[in-house]
Amino acid sequence: MKKLIALAVASSVSAVAMADLSITGSLKTNYTHKDYEAASSNDSDSFSTEGDLKIKGKSGDTTVVMNFGNIDASSGNGSSPVAEDVYLTTKIGDVNVKMGDYDNGNNAYRASTRAQRASLSTSLGGFDIAYTNGNGTANGGSDYQDDEVSIGTTLGGVKAKYAVKDSADAFAVSTSVAGVNVSYTSDNPDAAQKDRTVLEVSTEIQGVGIKYGQVDADLSATISGDSWMGDYESSGGQEFTPLAGQDVTAVELSTNVAGNKVAFRNINVDGYASSGKDWSMNKVIVTRPLASGATLEITYKDIQDDASVYTDMEVLDVELAVKF
Repeated sequence: MKKLIALAVASSVSAVAMADLSITGSLKTNYTHKDYEAASSNDSDSFSTEGDLKIKGKSGDTTVVMNFGNIDASSGNGSSPVAEDVYLTTKIGDVNVKMGDYDNGNNAYRASTRAQRASLSTSLGGFDIAYTNGNGTANGGSDYQDDEVSIGTTLGGVKAKYAVKDSADAFAVSTSVAGVNVSYTSDNPDAAQKDRTVLEVSTEIQGVGIKYGQVDADLSATISGDSWMGDYESSGGQEFTPLAGQDVTAVELSTNVAGNKVAFRNINVDGYASSGKDWSMNKVIVTRPLASGATLEITYKDIQDDASVYTDMEVLDVELAVKF
């Protein structure tokens, strides 16, 4: 009887504990073939595997998040997971608090940064007000870990946000009119010729999704973001590394065909500041959910770089991915 009671108590405690703890993650494995246009450049075949693990624990209004990345087996020997985000969120009265080491998020014009941060936010009279201590130093632009005070609201279907930082200010506005989604973001550092702007327009016509994007950079500004408009983040796996002053335009058409999502993208980076030569890519992406729970994605890229024939190539990438 004592053993039965002990087992029942243990099961009950375990159930309560597990109810406040969740473990999620993802894994993708890729085969990539690169076919260079130049006869002197050797074609290549490679395999890579990358995973992420996310642990979330909850106690009342307080949540603890630990995200582990860098689970990369492309070297053949594997690598040790790295704690990328470790933070908590909680409430003090009507104020939302987020503290710890976390990423400030990627977007179309700049790469993200990870650092120790503290953020306070609340809503007052229809306005969302937030303060973030970036735990960094002003460095000529919001790519860096500046302190930030922001205020945002939604009025008449238009969502707007204005942020003031140590060395920059930023403005974002978005709305939807007659099924057309429009967003505009402006990043304005104090340093001269450092402004960057992003315009995105999307809609759907008779089952075909249409997106247009444009990222503009001043003469001394550099685009370093990672979005559907291309990977320009200087992390080793980027598709292209723009120079200061180069702009990006992108168009995407997407639809569903026999259970597959098919997307076509055309991406252009305008002329090099010194040479006036362009970089462009046509990309076809076919994505299909499998009955096994995994997702199969096949991507074909045709890359043309006017600056060097040695970087012109066709790329075929086959990916199996799963989230759990």
